[in-house]
This record gives sequence, structure tokens and C-alpha cells, in this order.
Amino acid sequence: MATITAPTSPRTLPSALKRPAVRKLLTLAALAAILVPLLTTRWPGTTWPAQLTVDLTTPLTHTSDWIIDNRDTHPLFLYGLGHVSNAVVLSVRAVYLALLTAGWPGVTALAALTAWRVAGPRLAAGTTAAFLTCAALGMWVPTMQTLALMVVAVAASVAVGTVLGLAAGLSGRTDRALRPVLDTMQVLPAFAYLLPVVLVFGIGVPAAVLATVVYAAPPMARLTALGLRGADREVLEAVDSLGATARQRLLTARIPLARKDLLLGVNQTIMMALSMAVIASVIGAGGLGDRVYQALASVDVGAALAAGIPIVLLAVVLDRVTAAAGAGVRPVRRAIWVPALAAAAAVALAARLTGRTDWPTGWTLHIAEPVNRAVDWMTAHLYSGVPVVGGTADWAARFTTWILDPVRAGLLWLPWWSVLLAVAALAWLIGTWRTALTAVLALAAIGVLGVWKPSMDTLSQVLAAVAVTLVVGVATGIAAARSDRFERLLRPVLDVCQTMPQFVYLIPVVALFGVGRAPAVAAAVVYALPAVVRITTQGLRQVDPAALEAAGSLGATGWQQLRQVQLPLARPALLLAVNQGVVLVLAVVIIGGLVGGGALGYDVVFGLAQGDLATGLVAGAAIVCLGLMLDRVTQPTGRRTTKGA
Repeated sequence: MATITAPTSPRTLPSALKRPAVRKLLTLAALAAILVPLLTTRWPGTTWPAQLTVDLTTPLTHTSDWIIDNRDTHPLFLYGLGHVSNAVVLSVRAVYLALLTAGWPGVTALAALTAWRVAGPRLAAGTTAAFLTCAALGMWVPTMQTLALMVVAVAASVAVGTVLGLAAGLSGRTDRALRPVLDTMQVLPAFAYLLPVVLVFGIGVPAAVLATVVYAAPPMARLTALGLRGADREVLEAVDSLGATARQRLLTARIPLARKDLLLGVNQTIMMALSMAVIASVIGAGGLGDRVYQALASVDVGAALAAGIPIVLLAVVLDRVTAAAGAGVRPVRRAIWVPALAAAAAVALAARLTGRTDWPTGWTLHIAEPVNRAVDWMTAHLYSGVPVVGGTADWAARFTTWILDPVRAGLLWLPWWSVLLAVAALAWLIGTWRTALTAVLALAAIGVLGVWKPSMDTLSQVLAAVAVTLVVGVATGIAAARSDRFERLLRPVLDVCQTMPQFVYLIPVVALFGVGRAPAVAAAVVYALPAVVRITTQGLRQVDPAALEAAGSLGATGWQQLRQVQLPLARPALLLAVNQGVVLVLAVVIIGGLVGGGALGYDVVFGLAQGDLATGLVAGAAIVCLGLMLDRVTQPTGRRTTKGA
């Protein structure tokens, strides 16, 4: 009897080779085996080869000279940009004079009544206290200058963002075209906007307002497009069945359905505009930011804090009021605003008639001197010489010596092609080959611009700050996710930290650590920490409770549930926390150039101060490329495909 033999199956790949990550790494290894010998033979050395750089100094200098020479005579400036500049100046001046005319009683009453109608008496009391504190600190006039700039900048940002958002929300082609533009605008740090705007409009309010509009409009555009695309299809079909035109469907259905997204966009625009309005003090915006900047320049921590507190209070009030409006905390009828506005006008008129529009000088609290005395005490007792633990200056020096210097030296020691390969591997492992190509091209553009060394210096600061931020932020987020009481205690601290503009973080850092790269990193860590903590906490809390119950029923301890269940299931949220930490750290490390951070941040600040377009713009472009590379390396693929959709 014949025996039946099973057919021989084709040889299958080993189980390890079936994993996409292993196949990607093998592909990269094969490419490296081919390219590395060629690259090392053609361009020996570790730094970026000079033959592959492009010197933009001459064309940028010629462009800068042409703009400066023709800014007062060319028709483009006289009849185009000149009218824009005049309109901005007149608008800011009109709002500022209106605020001064109402005086502190009228402005405080209007703000309190608005908060009361939107969210209730508690927020109204907090708003009143915030404006009175601004006046009591002797900062009423600078606060009104900043508020006037904010009103005009936010109005323009909301208008521009809404138009772009409508175009992207109603047209898929426009959305795809705008997405890389908005990505670049959001990755670009605030300081990089200032130099080209100053070159065109000069030092002053117009440049500050227009730079703020460019910086603050993208969130409004994104959220407007998101709201329009997320409208309920059943409602839209019902409107279509009634014979509504496209314009009627937009005004009566899509925009009302997107109300929450639109108001959230306004909230985010206000926060970014306030942050930028403070940074724009460097180019003559005036107001509270100018007071902070001048105080930091002279290392007067007391004066900087006196101006920084109103900035924080203004940010908190604007954030709470707009967030409450977006959440619909209290349904507001249109007729209710009439008596509220009438009451505010009556208070302002009474103050004007009685001559009490200015804050009494006898009610002013002078905190600069006691704060400076406290700083002097800290400098004498905490700055150095503390037994066992050492002082804050010692910590900064050790952090620089043990972490920042070795990381920078390591990045500069590595051959430039090995850095490109490492970036390609990381980006491809977390995303697709398009992600890797974008990241590599962005990093290569830095070398082509001829700023490889300062970029590696900046990258070393970013990596060190991100590492500290993730260690502290993830640990704090885990503790908050496992304890409701700790989360409630932590929430107001995170709220205040997230509403503080970037500039304000430099005040306590300078007081404790002096100037240098370590203080710049410390400011970046404090700025990025709240976002990492919130995202980590939210990701861990959203893990399916059934999975935790199943692990508990099998006898898993709390630590085992965290390590084997919660953290793996919360991986997308943790990757998002890494991405947001990188982007936020990069934004403040650049501002750290003002307090001795050096590298690209210093080049941007130097170019801005000296009007050197070549130095400042090249450094700004390198910052954009560095931010784009880091964003692609740390951004989860799933989030990238839906971003801005």
C-alpha cells in the first residue's frame, strides 16, 4: 500500500523577521552598509562638510538692504503695507484710549460683569481681584497697553484663522494644501517670527501685532476646520432636504454645530496671542512684556515679577472666561448683555465725572524691593554653599558639566551621517518611510545652511530638557492617575503653569540659577511639564477598567497592573506626551538665548537686536528644521494622519 506523504511547505521566514520593526532595521542596515563607506571616503570628518553648505549671507543681506532702502518710497510699502501698518496703529491706539477713558473702575466692572454673565459669580469675583491686583502693583497703564494690543491682535487672528478654517473645512484640497503650512507655523518658535516682520514694518506696534497674528492664527484655523468637518451628517442631510443653499447650510447648520470648536479656537488663539504679545516687547510692543524684558536685562527680579504677575493674572482670566463660554457653563441670552454693558458704562462715567479714573498712588504695593531682598537672601544662602546638597548654582554647574557638556560633545563627535541614520531609524520605526524622509531632509537642511554645530548645541539642550521633563512628568502623571486627591491638588498648579506665557518662566529661573545653558533648560522643563503631566494622567485614566479588573483577578499587584497593563495600553498617549514635550521644550530653549542659552537662540536674538537678517533668519530656519525633525521623530503615526482633519 502506497504511503501518502505531506507536501513540503515552502520555507518560511523566522518569526523575528516577520516583525515590521526588524525588517525596517535590516533595510536601514543594508543602506548604511552601502552608503557609509561612500560618504566617509568622499567627505571624511565628523562635522557637516563645507562643500555641501550654501552661503545665504550675500542674498539675504542684499534683500535686507533693498527693503530698508525702499521701505519709505516703494509703492508696495506706501500704498500696500503702509496702509496695513497705519490701520494697526490706529486700532491699537483707539482701544488703548478707550480703556484709559473708562479708567480702572470701568474696565474692572466690564470685565467682572462679562465673567459673571458667562460663568457666574465665582469667576466674576476672581476677575475683579485680578484686575485690582494689576492696578495695585502699579501696572495698570502697562496692563492696558498689553490688553489693547491683545484685543486688536486676537480680533485679527480670529478673522484670519476663521477664513482659513472655513476654506480648509469646506474643501479637502485646500485642507491638504494648508496642513503643511500650519504645521510649519506651529513648529516655528515665536522668536523666529519677529525678524522678517521687523525688517518690513520696523520696530513698533505694527510689527508686534502682525507677528502675533501669524503666530496665533493657526489654532483658530485648525479648530474651525475640525468643527466644520465634524458636523453631524444627519443634521446636514435634514437641512439639505429642506432645500437650503450651500450658504444657508453653512450659516444655519455647520457653524452653529461647530460652536464649541470655534470657541475653543478663540481660547487657544487668546493664549498664544498673549504669549506672543509679551515676546513682541523685544521689538517695541511696550506694555507688560517690555517691563519684564527690561527688568530681565538688568537682572532686576523684583521689577520683573511685578510685571510678570499681571501677565499671569490676565492670562488666567482670559483663559477661564473664554473656556467657560466655549463649554456653555451658563446659557447667556442676548438681552442680558444690555443691562450689564449699561452698568459698566455707568461705573466708567461716574469715575470720569469724579476724576477717579487713575489708580490712587497711595494704594500701590511696591513689591520690587522686598522681592529683590529675598533674591539677595537666596543668592547668599541658597545660590551656593548649602551643606551636603549644594546650592542652586552648584546644581546648574553640575547639570552643565555632567549632562549638557557630554551630550553636546557626543553629538559633535558623531559623524554627521550617523546622526542622519539615527534620525531615519527612529522616524521610520515610529512612522512610515515618508516620515523618515521628511525628518532626514529637515536635518540635512540644517547642515546645508551651515549651522550644524550650533544646531547640535541646541539639540543637546532640547534632549536634556526633554529627558528631565519626561522623567518628572510621567512620574507625576502616574501619581495623579492613581490618586484623585493628588490630582485635585495638582490641577490648579497645572492650570496656572499652562496659562503663563513663556517669557515669565525666565524670572524665577534667573533668580535661582543665574544665567547660562542650565537655567534655559530649567525654564523649558517647567514650561513643558504641565502638558506632559496632563496627557499622561488622561491616557492612564482612559485605560479600559475591564483590563485592570482582569489583571487584578489574576493576582496582579498595583505595580504589575501599571507596568503590564496601563502603560502598554496608554502607549499612544505617552507618545503624544513625548511629542508635546519636545515641541514645548524647543520653544523655550530658544527663548533661553536671552539668559545665556547660546546656540541658535542666541543667533536669533543677536540678529534681531542688530538687524542682521542673514544671521537671524538662517538661525530661525534651522530652528524650524530642527523642530520639524523632532516633531516627526516623536509624533505617533495615528495622530499624524488625523492631524488637522
